[in-house]
Amino acid sequence: KGWIRTQKGHVTETSDLKYKEGDRGRFVLHAQTTDKLLIFATNGRFYTLGCDKLPGGRGHGEPLRLMIDLTEGHDATAMFIHTPGEAGGGKADGAGRRLMVASESGRGFIVEEESLIAQTRNGKQVLNLGDGEEALRAITIGPGHDHLAVLGTNRKLLIFPLKELPVMSRGRGVILQRYAKGGLADITTLKRKEGLSWRSGQQGIRTESNIKRWIGKRAQAGLVVPKGFSRANKFN
Repeated sequence: KGWIRTQKGHVTETSDLKYKEGDRGRFVLHAQTTDKLLIFATNGRFYTLGCDKLPGGRGHGEPLRLMIDLTEGHDATAMFIHTPGEAGGGKADGAGRRLMVASESGRGFIVEEESLIAQTRNGKQVLNLGDGEEALRAITIGPGHDHLAVLGTNRKLLIFPLKELPVMSRGRGVILQRYAKGGLADITTLKRKEGLSWRSGQQGIRTESNIKRWIGKRAQAGLVVPKGFSRANKFN
């Protein structure tokens, strides 16, 4: 319900965490007090909070909206611990991570993590949106990952090389997948040689190693998901 708090110590069993009645956990991150928290919201903006500024103690914390100017009607959709200078996303050591951002209509682009840090409560506009449109996903690009998997609400899957995507600091991005109806359900990055993995309920992590039939070019429609794919229509 939009509340945030810290708990001292290395919390490993998240089921012990208590919430306000009718509420539940959404993001659980391990951080140091010296870290910065990056928050991506459905309005396409990134917000930055120092972890030392977050409420602690035994209470339920405080509403996130007291700390950042989050537009009414919008919500946090992703949170990350900022990792300056961490290698990843196919870049050289020390170059910093890259993220992939995408809207519900299936448009997106790659962005350098270093460019996301906001200095004010108002955050930084990164993903531009059309009328009534919301930002849906922001994910980190794993080290050595070379492909993006795009999943539609129509349960069609498309996989294409990350090199087909632009690196931008702000914009609407490019079309990732085309839809006759519906829109984007989820995205993930992967190494082509390792196949596509997803979490499927009690079955845990499943992997489709032969992904050739789903590999295409950006902006195609894709094909129906592999047999046994998550009923939740999410990669994780």
